[in-house]
Amino acid sequence: MTHFDWHSDPITAETPVVAGFRTTQNVRRFFVAVCGPDFRIDRGFRAWLTDGRPKTMGQAAAEWARRQGRE
Repeated sequence: MTHFDWHSDPITAETPVVAGFRTTQNVRRFFVAVCGPDFRIDRGFRAWLTDGRPKTMGQAAAEWARRQGRE
């Protein structure tokens, strides 16, 4: 697998959350675009994002919405 640059590579709902995931402005822009302006990363969500289980950014956005009661 090639290196993914969380700072500049395009992020879509299909982008896998891989080892080396970084919370960058690019990542925040994706989540705000998908989840809305109230998006925030808290400790629990960050732990879920980086737990090593396979997931995509789309699944991560859906999980954030679920945690906010916005399913």
